[in-house]
Amino acid sequence: MSRYLPGIAAMALIVVASNILVQFVIEDWFLTWGAFTYPLAFLVTDVMNRVYGRGAAQRVVFAGFVTGVVCSLIGTQIMGEFGPLVTFRIALGSGVAFLLAQSLDIAVFNRLRAGAWWRAPLVSSLIGSAVDTAVFFTVAFSATLAFLEPGNDVSWAGEMLPLLGVGPAAPLWVSLAVADWCVKLALALIALLPFRLIVGRLAAGVA
Repeated sequence: MSRYLPGIAAMALIVVASNILVQFVIEDWFLTWGAFTYPLAFLVTDVMNRVYGRGAAQRVVFAGFVTGVVCSLIGTQIMGEFGPLVTFRIALGSGVAFLLAQSLDIAVFNRLRAGAWWRAPLVSSLIGSAVDTAVFFTVAFSATLAFLEPGNDVSWAGEMLPLLGVGPAAPLWVSLAVADWCVKLALALIALLPFRLIVGRLAAGVA
């Protein structure tokens, strides 16, 4: 169990950092700083999966989920300008998206683990990221799910604006989701190098 602790610690750190950094918006980018730390969770899951196997990856994901729940509970008690920093819909969307996306990442990785070294981490991260983005933003901000938290006014997220400021008209939350996924796509590609290096180092220690 002790050999999994670095992965568990890394995942917990990423989740905590992302929950803090998501509060800071990058002007005109449709992004928060948390968008640049959260995708690293897929890197941690994939490294643990490659080196220690599916069971280890699942333990790390569970640790990340528990950490996220704790962060959400704390966030609901902190009042911001427009109410609690974390609403029920955001907490629900975050938790469901994390579990679904990371579980899918593990399943896809295992399906492709016998192929080229880069295929499993890249494809699993891309698919997991797409699901994570779609589930979180839909649950947290879509008007069709307003019944989940009637007292939470998310009408601002439904404002019709040009997609990413330049495209066809779409709800603001769709632009936020697309921008978020683009960052995850870029980081999935960039993460291949540290994945290769970390796996090589850990695998040498395991052998």
